[in-house]
Formats: sequence, structure tokens, C-alpha cells
Amino acid sequence: MNLVKRLGLPRIIIIVFFVLLWFVAGAKSLPVPLLMKDSLVRIGMNLIMVLAMVPAIRSGIGLNFALPIGIICGILGGVMAIEFEIIGLAGFLYALAIAIPLSVAFGWIYGIMLNRIKGSEMLVSTYVGFSIVSLFCIAWIVLPFTSDEMRWPIGEGLRTVVSLESTFGGILNKFWAIPFSNGFIFPTGLILFGAFICLVYYLFSQTRVGIAMKTVGDNPKFAAATGLNVDRYRILGTILSTVLGAIGMVVFAQSFGYIQLYTAPLMMAFPAVAAILIGGATAKKANISFVIIGTILFQGLLTISLPVASSFFEGGNISEVIRMIVQNGIILYALAQGGGE
Repeated sequence: MNLVKRLGLPRIIIIVFFVLLWFVAGAKSLPVPLLMKDSLVRIGMNLIMVLAMVPAIRSGIGLNFALPIGIICGILGGVMAIEFEIIGLAGFLYALAIAIPLSVAFGWIYGIMLNRIKGSEMLVSTYVGFSIVSLFCIAWIVLPFTSDEMRWPIGEGLRTVVSLESTFGGILNKFWAIPFSNGFIFPTGLILFGAFICLVYYLFSQTRVGIAMKTVGDNPKFAAATGLNVDRYRILGTILSTVLGAIGMVVFAQSFGYIQLYTAPLMMAFPAVAAILIGGATAKKANISFVIIGTILFQGLLTISLPVASSFFEGGNISEVIRMIVQNGIILYALAQGGGE
């Protein structure tokens, strides 16, 4: 009963359903090792973007639906690496070197904005996230990029999808990857990088600044009474969230193998929000364990549910229909679990 009370019955049902799907996959003779590999890759490529929700929640601004701000910074870092033809690990690090300072600047401006509209952060963040994506739909047409890999052969602007094959595509996935005889490949570099970023944030959260930021989020009036600058720590949480979103996007893109421009980042905050809520977080409480549990459940369910569903329904485009039902159903459940906050 204590376990049910702590996790909640809906979350336990999701976990049981998740485990059951793997048993069904084995019973239906599906390629379980390959599905496990795909699950690990999806978990690794999404983990940091889910982690980006933690500093936002802990600093008191709530779920960061404006994650596309950081995502756009990550995309800018990626296209700059392509523009200057920087390949391999150097290209990946160059993309981060561009994305992180940009995300600090964007996050600082966004944090100032949030301090002016306290109480409506999540509503405004959704609008801001959509707005920056729309703004960069124009920017991708007018920015002076010259790389033939990115520009349309006829007309102006960059392509909708840009390949990373010639730069840093799959650089983490291939780093120290461990192949097994059954087709399973453990993406060591991808998992280690995600674990490293989680560790860095955990160590930060144990510092005096990290504890002060959490205090501001838990009880801003008490924090102000003790002499903490509430607005400053809220801005810090916003900056950290935006920076993690930018890093997460670079990691996501290298694993995916492509950078998607224009409207692609529009809805990318919602899976991250859903994952951390499913993991046990609320609009006021979050930690790294919620990030890990939520990412495993959300991305694992997406990976295993489609082939299992397709094994029961032959023909047609049922897998895409099931994907939309599962993904949006999980997001809807997770947002409902937020309690309307």
C-alpha cells in the first residue's frame, strides 16, 4: 500500500503496462534486442531535454514550455558546425560552444520576462516557445548561410531537414559502442554523456547556490525574508533550463542524424514535460530520479508499443496512428497529473 501511495495507481499501471508490452514482444517473436537498442538510444537522446525541466521547476517558474528557446540555440550551433565544415567530435563540441553562450543570453532575457509576469509563467512560456519558433521560420530563410548541404538548390533559405552525416552525426552513439551477437548495441557514449550532464547538475544542486535556488522555488517569501534575491535565482533557473535544452538538442540531433528546422521544434517541449511528470514530478517538485524514470517510461513505451501494435494489425498505416495515440495519450495523462497547476 505504501508503494501505491508513493507512486500513485496510474503510474503503477503505466509501469505494469510497459513491462507487459516487453513480454508480448517476446511472445510475438519480435526483435527484442533491436527494440532494446532503440529504446536506449531514444532514452539517451531525450534525457537531457527532460532534465532541462528540473532547474525551471526548482527555481519556481514551473514547467518550461518555452524549451524551444534552448532548442533553437542548439539548432543554431548545429548549423554553424555544418556551415564551417567542422566534423566529428570537434563538430559536436563546436556546436555546443556556439549553443551554450547563445542559450545563456536568450535564457537571461527570458528570465527577466518571467519575473515581470509572476503567476502566469507556464501560460506565457507556451506562447514564447511558439513565438520563437515562428520567428526563426523567417530567420532560416534570411540568415546568410552559404553551405550547399543546407541551402535549397533553387530559391532562398535553408532546407527543412539538414543531414549531419558529414559533420557530427552519431558521434556519441558510436563512441565506445558495445555490439553483441544478438544485434543489440549498447550506445555507451550517448548514455555516458547523458549521465555526465545529470551528475554535473546534481553536484550543482548540492552547492550553496543550488540549494538557495531550490529554496526560492519552494518558498519565495521565506527566501526573500532570509535575504535571497528571488528574481535573480529565478533568472538563474531559467538560464540553466535553457542551456540544458540547447545541449539536449545537440545531443538529440547527433543521435537522430538530422537537424529539423522551421516548425519542427514547435511541440518538442511537450514530450519532455510529459516524461518528467510521468516520472513523479509536479509543477513545484522535481529531481533527477523523476527525469530518469520518466524518460525510460515515456520513450520506452513509444519504442515498444508501435511494433507490438503492428504485430496485431497488418496492413495500412496503423503504426503511425498508434504512435499518435500513445504519445499524445501519455502527454495528456501527464499534464492531467500536473493538477492544473
